[in-house]
Amino acid sequence: MWRGAPGWAALLRTAGDSVPPTWLVLVGIVSLQAGAGLAGRMFEVLPPSAVVWLRLLASGLVLLALARPSLRGRSRSDWLVAAGFGVSLGVMNFAIYQAFARIPMGIAVTIEFLGPLAVAVAGSRRRVDLVWVALAGTGVLLLGRSDGAVSPAGVLFALLAGAMWAAYILLSAATGRRFSGMSGLAVAGVVAAVLVAPAGIAEGGTALLDPGMLLLGLAIGLLSSVVPYTLELQALRRMPPRVFGILMSLEPAVAALVGMVLLGQWLSGWQWLAIGCVVAASAGATRRPGAPRAAEAPSGPEASGGAAAARGGEAPDPD
Repeated sequence: MWRGAPGWAALLRTAGDSVPPTWLVLVGIVSLQAGAGLAGRMFEVLPPSAVVWLRLLASGLVLLALARPSLRGRSRSDWLVAAGFGVSLGVMNFAIYQAFARIPMGIAVTIEFLGPLAVAVAGSRRRVDLVWVALAGTGVLLLGRSDGAVSPAGVLFALLAGAMWAAYILLSAATGRRFSGMSGLAVAGVVAAVLVAPAGIAEGGTALLDPGMLLLGLAIGLLSSVVPYTLELQALRRMPPRVFGILMSLEPAVAALVGMVLLGQWLSGWQWLAIGCVVAASAGATRRPGAPRAAEAPSGPEASGGAAAARGGEAPDPD
């Protein structure tokens, strides 16, 4: 149970147990991308760096209040790992929001997904994974020949976000071995908010003092971080990680749909085909047939997205 918040944990676990885990994952994905879509609408009044700082600040404070991590008895190595986790989280969010400001959400998330896909196939001895790599590469090539113009800067920011997502997955596992429950994630959230604060405050200026902007930032933080983390943690208690990973592979497609509905970002046929290639590659790379459920461990795309605490090895306490 999350330290310092037994009432919240019991309530959320009871509610989560009454809903099929597949639906928890799908709602978490929609919540995450809806938060990103809402952030995109804020770009008209606030620059991306200010919006992402509000998101990180809101989610970091909420996670800190829920987890209340113990600061005593930590070694220098513990803090360095948690800080690295926070840096990867901060840069990942900063970069993907910069990408959202330049290219459609669906394309940005599709490119970003190459990061966890690379983690999934790195070091793999399965020949079939070469097929998934080729399929993902085909998707990238299709994005290059798409009918609509794609900003090179937006693509580079999405690639940076993908690289940080890969680092985030690996550092999440290392953090989970040193911090219990969600405490490591809460510490990383604070580090990420502090890291992005100079750019966010400098570019946001006095607009950040607007109560309406602060409320929107809180809503984005809840939708993009706290709600997905909570729902996915509940889902992972009741489904194999490989199934979870396959469901998470739908994220680029959901991002494209949310971008279309909330931001009017209509994609071409080539772009949809590219997204389909990356979704299929991610699902295929995640699938591990024949593994007993008890022996399964999160890896690759199943360690991506919102619930870093569980997917990277930072599982909540059993009681």
